[in-house]
Amino acid sequence: MKAIFLLQHLHVISEDNECWKIIGLYTSGERAACAIKRLSTQPGFSDFPKLINPLEDDERSGFYIDKYEIGKDHWAEGFVTI
Repeated sequence: MKAIFLLQHLHVISEDNECWKIIGLYTSGERAACAIKRLSTQPGFSDFPKLINPLEDDERSGFYIDKYEIGKDHWAEGFVTI
């Protein structure tokens, strides 16, 4: 099973205003973590440099790494517009 690691950054501006940035795709979680180290001193990113674990952290602003298997559907349930 081959996988890629998606690195994103979220800045929550207000309850109704979020700014997501796709940083890049990496061949390992370690390479994505190295990108966080490179970017965490840059303007904006330095204000929210933490790698967020959604299951443990109350804070939402920061970096996120998600693993995706290549060749697999990752959203297969459809959707509803409200």
